[in-house]
Order: sequence, then C-alpha cells, then structure tokens
Amino acid sequence: MRLWKAWNTFGRSRLRLWALGALVAMVALGGCGGGQSANTAKPQTPAEKSESPGAAVEKPPAAGEPIKIGAFFSASGGAAPLGKPELDTVKMLVDELNQKGGIGGRPVELIAYDDKSDQNEAVLAVKKLIESDKVAAIVGGTISGNSLAVIPQVEKAGVPYLSVAASRQVVRPDDGSPRKWTFKTAQGDDIVIDKVLEFLKEQNLTKIAWLNVANAYGSSGRAEFERLAPNYGIEAVAKEEFEATVNDAKAMLTRVKKANPQAIVVWGTVQESAVVTKNIRELGFDVPVIESHGIGNPQFIQLAGEAAENVVFPIGRIVVADQLPDSDPQKATLLEYKKAYEAKYGTAPSTFGGHAWDAFQILIAAIEKVGTDPGAIRDAIEGTKNFVGITGVFNFSPDDHTGLTKDSLVIARVKNGAFEFVHP
Repeated sequence: MRLWKAWNTFGRSRLRLWALGALVAMVALGGCGGGQSANTAKPQTPAEKSESPGAAVEKPPAAGEPIKIGAFFSASGGAAPLGKPELDTVKMLVDELNQKGGIGGRPVELIAYDDKSDQNEAVLAVKKLIESDKVAAIVGGTISGNSLAVIPQVEKAGVPYLSVAASRQVVRPDDGSPRKWTFKTAQGDDIVIDKVLEFLKEQNLTKIAWLNVANAYGSSGRAEFERLAPNYGIEAVAKEEFEATVNDAKAMLTRVKKANPQAIVVWGTVQESAVVTKNIRELGFDVPVIESHGIGNPQFIQLAGEAAENVVFPIGRIVVADQLPDSDPQKATLLEYKKAYEAKYGTAPSTFGGHAWDAFQILIAAIEKVGTDPGAIRDAIEGTKNFVGITGVFNFSPDDHTGLTKDSLVIARVKNGAFEFVHP
C-alpha cells in the first residue's frame, strides 16, 4: 500500500510538471505568432484526398468557423471531360476566395465528391453532404441523370442546390414535382434546341437526321426537338439512338444514309459524339453536321481529330472569348476566368467549367448577402438579377430557376483544329 501511494504521488508530480511544460510551450508559440492565433490546416476533402493522398492542404488566411459548401461532379468515368473541369474550377475559386479572407473572415470549406459518372454514386454523395457533412448548399450534378436523381433528396431536406446539368427537367419537370430548392446554371436543352432550329432554318436545312445518346441528356434533347421542330418547319427523316459507350456507330449511320438527310444533328457529349462524328466522316456523308453544346471542350477536337472540322454547334461564349467584340457584356469576365484557369491548370477552360463557375459565384454572392441560413440563401439565389457569368447573364425568378435565354448562346464551329465564332 505504501508503495502504491508513493508511486501515485510520483505520478501526479510528473503530470504537474508535464502540464507546466506544455503551458510554457503554448505561450512561446503564441509569442512567435505576433499575438495572432495559429492557423490550423483545413481538412482534406474527399476529392483532394483521392488526388494527393497524404498531401498537406494549404492553410487559408481566413479564420473563424468554416462555411461548408458541398459539391459532386463526374470527375471520372464517361462524363469526366465535363466533370473534371467543373471540379477544378470550383477548387480554384475556393482557393482564391480563402486567400482574400473568405466570407466575412470565415473560410469556405469545400467538401467535394466524385460520383464517377454514376447515378447511385451521386445519390450517395448528396446523402453524405446533407446528413453527415451538414453543408450549407450544394453545387454539381455534371450530367442530367445524376442531377435529376438527387433532386428528391435536396427538396426534402431543404438545401439550396445549383445544378450544372442541361436538361429542362432539372428545374421544369413535366411531372410537376417540386423544385423550390433547385436551380441550374447550364442553358436548358429547350433554349439550346431553339437555337439549333433557328440556325437550321436560316440555312434552309429542313430535313435532318436526329441522333442522340441513349441517356437522360439525349432523351431530353430529343423530346425538346420533337416539341419545337414543327414551329420551324423542320422534319426528322431519321431518328436514332447510340449508347454513351459506343465505339462504332456505322451500322446505325448506314440506316441514316438511306434517308438522305440534308444535315445530321448529333446530340451527345464529348466522348460518344467524337466516335459518331468520326464514323460520319468515314462513311462519306457530304452534309453539314450540327452537334449539341455537350461537345464544348477542346477534348472533343482531340478525340475526333480531322473529323471535327466544320462541325457546327451552339455554345456559351467561353470557348470563343478572345473573338468576341469588346462591347460584349461578358467579355471581361470570360477573359478573367480564362486567364486564371490557364495559369493554374495549363489548359483552356471549357463551357462545363463555366457552368460550375456560375453556380459557385451565384451561391457565394447569396451567402455574402444573407448569411448561411438555407432558406435565406434560397431566396437570395431566386432574387439574382443581371449577374454577369460565364454561361450568360442570369436573371432568376420564382418561375425561372435557370435565368437564361437563347441570347446566352452563340453559334461556333471547329475550324483548323480550334473553336471559331460564327455568329450570335
């Protein structure tokens, strides 16, 4: 018993000495910092962990409780040419914002997930963002199917959500399901199809072949084409679908050739559209090829090669920013984003990164105005007017959660291996 008491007394003495030493060390550290609190490293996000395991995250100069912003993009999988520049853009913007002091002195903490171009992964990611990560708002949903799949969750939870997908159904569903908390920054396929039909009419191309990818993006585009084409006197003499994983579309295109169309419309995104475009050229079609805004990434030209030459498509202004007149209200904003993106990543930005730029900046503007209450953020987003973004000039309203018109689009084409401005 005496031995135990002696040991216990000795242990308590050692503990007091250790505590005194730790206190002295803390005071010394505080003195080295000039009286300021020491910064703590920002937690790594899932996306940052997957890209650089074990790497330290740069400490933001902003202090205070972080504002958590959730994101999910298709940074890998079939939609990676769209999702990777979206994720890269938002990461760049978060770094820039935190270097400037964050929002009211509070750093923004980006919690980003890669949904791997899979709807189930998208649903799981959003579930984590809402239930575990407790984010203030969410941006993302690279492809229409993934964006649509998560909407029931965000609407039920009452979390502001800015989608970057194209389908009109994201904000204006045919089934009338609620979209109180859901907005989007990509032009809806309804206004994009309207732009395409306008161009076809101008060129007197009234009998076309319609080809779309067999997913939510393609089927939504086809539905809008069938709804709007009669207004322009345009008829599809052939209609076909191809898989997002297509590697040879020649059998389908042989059927199309028999219909003798005046032009071919290909409605898909980068990878699958490149395959179909190459096959069109290989089969010797001598008609104009018009594609969707889903090819608005330089990677399309790389994948399609010479077959991409003279392909025409509707697109936001970012891919032809240098060619715009100085009077264009977006030009200065576009060139600033282009310069920053190229400096950080060594490559040109795409229209898809622009959708993410818009979603993030509109969200940050709302938080700076009203704080982090979800309902107040939602109302502030819905009240956004004359916001000059990358995709267009946004004017949201209770009846319009996209806030864009077809004036946000221009007609471009591939010329000499680059994107060329044709006309507004």
